[in-house]
Amino acid sequence: MRVYVPLTLPGLAEAHRTGELGADRVSVYAATPVLADWYESQDEEELEYAALGLAAHASLRLLALDPAAPRRRVVVAVDVADGVVDLSPEAMGEALVPGPLRLAKAAAVHVDAEEARQDVAAAADALDAADRDDVEAMNTVDLAADHDLLWFATQEIPALVGGGEGGKDLPA
Repeated sequence: MRVYVPLTLPGLAEAHRTGELGADRVSVYAATPVLADWYESQDEEELEYAALGLAAHASLRLLALDPAAPRRRVVVAVDVADGVVDLSPEAMGEALVPGPLRLAKAAAVHVDAEEARQDVAAAADALDAADRDDVEAMNTVDLAADHDLLWFATQEIPALVGGGEGGKDLPA
């Protein structure tokens, strides 16, 4: 099963340094039955894309907690055995897997393009208000969600995290 691990660029740099994602239990997003019911689809590709979007939103939450992190959402896609995924019976797309996950087993890394930086920064700042149903803040968060994450091979991680200030010079 493909799972999506939300991070920030500093978090990706740490994972690159240690070779590991997470600790004993890793919060991930996946194409869960609850997500399939909500999305009204059984198409695995569509559901994985939806799970990637949920992980990107979780990455945005991590950015809101770390004002020093470059304003780019980061999601690492990792394939794990179906049997190790502890699916939440209520939460849409959320799951836990035993960790730490080996970064060497990652399938890909998804990161915002330079053009998304301003919208992502504004969305991270607006998250608290959006959680309180502030319509303007919710629209700001939606602007970040409108940006698709770029796909990078795992071999590109050193360039992503090595480009000054944890990926500041990330290719567009």
